[in-house]
Parts: sequence; structure tokens; C-alpha cells
Amino acid sequence: MRSPVRFVVLPGFPAAEFRRCGVIVIALAALALPSFASSPDDKPIDQQSIQALAARIAQAQPREQCFLYAELIHQMAEFSMKQYAAGDVDQATDLLKQIQDVTHKLHLSMGDKDKRLKNAEILLRHTAFRLTEMLHNSSTDDRPMVEATLAQVNRAESEAMLQVFRK
Repeated sequence: MRSPVRFVVLPGFPAAEFRRCGVIVIALAALALPSFASSPDDKPIDQQSIQALAARIAQAQPREQCFLYAELIHQMAEFSMKQYAAGDVDQATDLLKQIQDVTHKLHLSMGDKDKRLKNAEILLRHTAFRLTEMLHNSSTDDRPMVEATLAQVNRAESEAMLQVFRK
């Protein structure tokens, strides 16, 4: 019968300390690895991707449209912030108006049997957070449009959350 594997312990160095150091080294190695978590803001957004998503919504099943509208609202908000940061305020304002229209369509498409309703609610909450950042960074002339858009997105997010809890 073989004896269990034993570690060589240095003289004057207790075995418990040796194990604790090993655990610490492993923990530090795990933390040093880069994380590959993704967020909704990771993918590049441009006018073509927004148009492609809008076309996808038109062909989607009614159960899938709610999440796709939330994704479209998010992409449009991110692109609007990008345009605003680049100094193209007119394009950013136009996108905010479009977001308000799409938010209304999302409201009309929301139902009891929607797929990924919780994901849509989370995405709308993130979009509201990003629009709040845009509100804080915008000039006083642009704030009414951003505030109106933020209010509509907040209403849609609240309604989605209520639908999630009704299930």
C-alpha cells in the first residue's frame, strides 16, 4: 500500500503556513488573469447596425420584439452619445427623437408572453443610466430633449419590470 503524498516542508516553516501561502499564490494568479466579461457597450455601434436591427425587428416574432426594441433603444442612445461627444448635436438630437418613437413602439409591443423580458428591463435600466450620464454632460440647450427621452425610457423600464413581476 502506498503512503499518501507528502509535501516537503522547510525546517522552521509550519505546514499550515505553507498551505496558506499556496492558496494565496493561486488566488493572486487567478486575479491576475484578464477578465473577458462583456457589457452592452462593448460592440461598435454605427448607423448601419442600427438600421440592421430595425429591419430585424420588422421580421421578428411578436414575442421577441420587446427585447429587440430595448436593444435598438440602447444602440441608438449609445450612438447618440457618441455623436454628441463628437460635436454633432443635430444628429444626436435626431436620434433622441427616434428613441422616443421606438420607446412608444416598445410600450405597444410589450405583452405577457415576451421572451427575454427581464433582459429587456435590464438593458433599459442600463440605457437610462447612460442617458443620465448624457444629461449631466449636456449643455442647458440640449437638456430638455435628453430629459424627455430619459423620462420615456424610465417609464418603459418600469413597465417592463412590472411585467416581469406579474409573471
